[in-house]
Amino acid sequence: MFEGRDELTVIQEDIKRAYGKPGTKWAMLIDLRRCTACKACTVGCMVEQKSPPGVMYRPIYLEETGTFPKVKRRFTPRPCLQCDDPPCVEACPNKGEGKATWKSTKGDSAGIVMINYEQCIGCGRCVAGCPYKARTLDRGAFHTGGTPKIEGYDESPSWEYSRKWPREKDQLPVGVARKCHFCLHRLRKGMVPVCVNTCVCRANYFGDPEDKESLIHKVMMKNKIKVLSGVTPNVDAKVGTGMFKNKSAEEIAKKVGYPGMAPVFADSAVTKPRVYYILPV
Repeated sequence: MFEGRDELTVIQEDIKRAYGKPGTKWAMLIDLRRCTACKACTVGCMVEQKSPPGVMYRPIYLEETGTFPKVKRRFTPRPCLQCDDPPCVEACPNKGEGKATWKSTKGDSAGIVMINYEQCIGCGRCVAGCPYKARTLDRGAFHTGGTPKIEGYDESPSWEYSRKWPREKDQLPVGVARKCHFCLHRLRKGMVPVCVNTCVCRANYFGDPEDKESLIHKVMMKNKIKVLSGVTPNVDAKVGTGMFKNKSAEEIAKKVGYPGMAPVFADSAVTKPRVYYILPV
């Protein structure tokens, strides 16, 4: 609760106030002191985006330190960090606004690293370029593949980037890069990102941290903030032309260690991520 009100109510008001205002740039704050690893955000995201096998926009890393009986556990959700200096974009051979991928700095998507499925060539270089293992290629699988019937929920369309994407063989986004986009289609409707909405612990804050009226700004001002500088395992996958030639999406994911195993926190990162964290003591 915040001043006697549910945080979700306040966050939604913040989004509606900030949406469309000049200079608004979206960001997220995750309070790991509140996270219990219930994975409601992970599942909510998969349902919202109709994520197929092998695609997970918001994994949760589970860590345990110490020796019994003095043991500590930490749970870290990892969406796309929407970096202001994104190496995934730099790695793309077709980067630029309106092309395969770019960092949006204006309009209702400002602050988000975008992907244009129709321009992505599926080379996988951005997958290798992301130090947070937040991107992967959609290999076109179905959860009920290999059974007598592909169930209806497996063929449900997604609405990413406010467009209808039917789930059909060899149809986009099959074969191209996918990742979290802060539920842009929901933001455009004045709605809260689904991971924020489904969190029973209210561990997530969302909005424009430069908006001094917003809850995310107020919470950040009162706490020590950290960011991710990387995610293990460290994999030597040098970005280059043809680096994943003749490799399947599954093989590429395995090569880069997608979706990662453990977070590495720091006071700052060269990528300038827009997802911030409050760590447990």
